[in-house]
Amino acid sequence: MFKKKYLLLLGLVAMTGIFTGCGKEKMEIKDYHTDILGDNVYIFTPEDEASAVQETLDHIYSMQEAAQFDDNRYALYFMPGEYNVSANVGFYTELAGLGALPTDTKISAVNTYARWLSNPQGLHNATCNFWRSIENIEMQSDTVWAVSQATGMRRVQVDGNLTLHDEYGWASGGFLADSKVVGLVDSGTQQQWLSRNNSYSSWTGQNWNIVMLGDEPGGVPVETWPEASYTAVEETPIVREKPFLVYDEKDGFGVYVPEWKEGSVSFGWDDEGSSEGKVISLDDFYVAKENVDTAQTINEALDDGKNILFTPGVYELDEALKVQKSGTVVMGIGLATLRSAAGNECVVSDGADDLILAGLLFDAGTEESEALVHLGAVEGAVEDAKPSLLADVYFRVGGIASDGPCKTKTCIVVDLDNVVGDNLWVWRADHGDNVGWDMNTCENGIIINGSGVKMYALMVEHFNGYQTMWNGNDGTCIMYQSEVPYDVPGRGQWINPDGKRFGYASFKVAEDVSSFSATGLGIYLYNRDNTIPMYCAMEVPDVEGVHVHNAITAYLNGFPGLKCVINEAGDSLLSAGQTAKVLDYENGQWR
Repeated sequence: MFKKKYLLLLGLVAMTGIFTGCGKEKMEIKDYHTDILGDNVYIFTPEDEASAVQETLDHIYSMQEAAQFDDNRYALYFMPGEYNVSANVGFYTELAGLGALPTDTKISAVNTYARWLSNPQGLHNATCNFWRSIENIEMQSDTVWAVSQATGMRRVQVDGNLTLHDEYGWASGGFLADSKVVGLVDSGTQQQWLSRNNSYSSWTGQNWNIVMLGDEPGGVPVETWPEASYTAVEETPIVREKPFLVYDEKDGFGVYVPEWKEGSVSFGWDDEGSSEGKVISLDDFYVAKENVDTAQTINEALDDGKNILFTPGVYELDEALKVQKSGTVVMGIGLATLRSAAGNECVVSDGADDLILAGLLFDAGTEESEALVHLGAVEGAVEDAKPSLLADVYFRVGGIASDGPCKTKTCIVVDLDNVVGDNLWVWRADHGDNVGWDMNTCENGIIINGSGVKMYALMVEHFNGYQTMWNGNDGTCIMYQSEVPYDVPGRGQWINPDGKRFGYASFKVAEDVSSFSATGLGIYLYNRDNTIPMYCAMEVPDVEGVHVHNAITAYLNGFPGLKCVINEAGDSLLSAGQTAKVLDYENGQWR
């Protein structure tokens, strides 16, 4: 079936406006590429010469290891089989298998190190190892995955141990889901982490906020707060795993879409196979390509009822993509990036539910937009809205090379009910190009108005006002990470809306919310540019039914610090290096 560097793909239609034809049309991959998915997608087969595959992997990594704000994007796919190669995963790179199961695709070694950046002590520094992913493969040795935010390791099997740091240098991640680690997981110096629906022999390492959600009980630490930083939640309330690209000899390429599952524990696949979802043919997708497609061509495809698959690249959009059909899948591979080019939103849904938005990075542009993503409400009662999924969805305001500072009023507004967020990083840049308090401006990172919204691994940082505003009822947030802004120029620039207190809380739950639950929160204050007083890290209404479990604040440097953790609860932080915890808070009572 497989030929060296040449692979006949049967049953494919390339929905790019360039290639069309019947489902029996044959396409040919040459030099690891296929016209169907474009030049930034590499597809390897077991019959390829291992040394040539290794050379290709090494070359891409040499370009991407330190390319923090680069515009190059890559997806590296492996047909089912076994590969005697070692892959390092750099910026804007996705590495994945094309089998139905992770164990269909075996790679000798896959790692991400942090050797390109050192901390002041000269240790390997992974705090800027963003924007990369590994999915749907078996790694046949110990694995180092030294990463921070905007990274995902999903649906993998690690045949050895998994280390989440690089020789105990700094790290600020991260996310692991739907995976099996034969050995132990060592989180080491990781400040925070969400492990969701995984199996491992044991877990070692802790810092501030390590959350295990729906993990197989045997490996989960029994220690918990306040003595240890582990928070265990027995079951994941509801989740749908992220869709992924697959290849079948009979049907060609497709997108595997897992079903929703409730009250789940451990990973959802096994070596015997499982019927956890369905494959949507690539015929039902419009395959978008960088420098070919525009907002107009993509909106035409959406009007025709197509799902959208963004191949790796940066897409400058001069108008919003309008999603109006329920059940639409909009997903990217290789960290595909949608950038606002004219002060417009990038994606807007209108009256649609049962949506999937996955594997995408959204960039603000130099003209201020209202938001980058707006999920509109559907008519009817809350229970009428079918659940929708946001998986590995990232937002960025500034840092990139551009003609001026990038800005938006907010990054994402969720008016839609029953949305599930699974690994979001919402980031106003604290470093990079055109960065400063009055330059890359954005008031709020995320605003949630819908009811029944659940967020797992919500990370929101450095915005000018509240980082997170939660206005909907029946919400759930499990694992939250946030640093408030580094760059406030003075006290008068950062006043609470009540006009009486310095500083905005990171997490604001609206006063009229009557039901809300948050578990495993870490909120950090780092006064890089000034002494920023901050009253409290989290504001919630004092009512029965609004409950917070295991929240920590950390003061990283500067003075004068933080008065409270939640409302009036929790110890003050008066000097750098201090932390304060609240184990449970509800209706003005805490411990």
